[in-house]
Amino acid sequence: MAASKAVVPGRALRTSKRTDKSSPASTQSFMERLPSEILIKILSYLDASTLCCINHINKIFYQLANSNALWRKLYIADFSKNKKCMDKSLLRMATMEVQDRPEGYYKRLYFKTVAECDMIKWTRRLGLISIHTGLPSQTENLNVTWELTVMDKSGRKSTLEQSRSQFTETSVTLCWSGGDRLPDYQQISTLQLYGVRRLACVSPKSPVCRSLMEKLDMQTLTKNMQVIGQDRLVQLKLLQPGIIIGVWRDQCSVAFIMFTLHFHKLVERSTQGSSVCSYVEPVVQPPFCDIDPEYGLHGYQLHIVLHNTVCELMSGSFSQLFCRRTQISDGLIQLTVISSTNLSQHTSLSGDITLPWCCEALQGTVENCCIMSLTLLDEFRKPFKCVTSPVSAELERTSVCYDYDGEHYLIHYQDSDIQVKMRLVKMNEQKQFILISLVVYVSVCYVNKYFSRDY
Repeated sequence: MAASKAVVPGRALRTSKRTDKSSPASTQSFMERLPSEILIKILSYLDASTLCCINHINKIFYQLANSNALWRKLYIADFSKNKKCMDKSLLRMATMEVQDRPEGYYKRLYFKTVAECDMIKWTRRLGLISIHTGLPSQTENLNVTWELTVMDKSGRKSTLEQSRSQFTETSVTLCWSGGDRLPDYQQISTLQLYGVRRLACVSPKSPVCRSLMEKLDMQTLTKNMQVIGQDRLVQLKLLQPGIIIGVWRDQCSVAFIMFTLHFHKLVERSTQGSSVCSYVEPVVQPPFCDIDPEYGLHGYQLHIVLHNTVCELMSGSFSQLFCRRTQISDGLIQLTVISSTNLSQHTSLSGDITLPWCCEALQGTVENCCIMSLTLLDEFRKPFKCVTSPVSAELERTSVCYDYDGEHYLIHYQDSDIQVKMRLVKMNEQKQFILISLVVYVSVCYVNKYFSRDY
């Protein structure tokens, strides 16, 4: 009896040890109870991407995953054989003793070198210029995304990752639909567009570079806001060229926000912010040719794309554009791209002028709206003026054309530097749009500013 009584307390004692939550060992996992030397050895077999994930487990693993010893080993292993990304001075710094550097130094050095390697790749890819557009031909594959931060009048911010994107030859269309995360249209205070560069070798939880591209004040934008179209669900409000907000009809809530961005200097603006200046190589020839007094601007080239959020409607390049001095009036230089009297220049669109949209479970299509992306190159085939923006086609009641039987539409884009007028006919029988006139008007002030830049 005495022996049996002695066993019970022993069992109770072992049970109490297992359930004592105040014991530090009971709150730690098996991995955490290992000596730090063994943990460092285990972590030394991981790559940079996995180490960034380990970072977020707890404080112990955060300290271990930032160890100079780990990142110094990774740095030398990944970059010592890469001559393009590694410079001798950096290699000497990397081979210095770990004790000579503050904690986290080699991790920062690692990501700095990765960013420099990416920049070398970008420079090489951006050097491939399209002969038609004068723009980099591989902008789509440069590991850049965009985020939108919306702040309401109470100061509350919501940061949204892009819901959808569509790339064309010369521009990208971005759309954000946040549902309840977006404040009412009248409550929006500012919109901030960020370019986000995530290093190619690391995980989604790794450090990223965010660059502020635009900060827009809604109070200023709404003064010149235009409604460019609507369907039975949403109304499209054009805040400024390139930015529209889809607002639910008869409500103040936002369905989606759409930005259209031109490829010209897009990578630089997305990675270095809005302070990036559009550098143009020095031009020694004045804007108005002194050799032939009949000409003003000459040798210009235009590439234009009409598209929507789904497909391309029309794309064309037009060279040898010019303007005679007699065509310069009211401070505008006229470049006739497609003449209404030259039937051989008239171009058919591959579909209807519409702007499809979607958000969450709903979708729709706004008639007589699309996106225009325009790239005007100077006589040296350098980007002279670049525009991308949603536009609307307005029905013209007074136009008469004896060559086509159908309804006439006008697309008119205008900002402080340039105007674009496109006239189209929607054929009655084929129900097809034909572009019969395209004229570009450039401000003389913009031309003078372009050619008088301080290089």
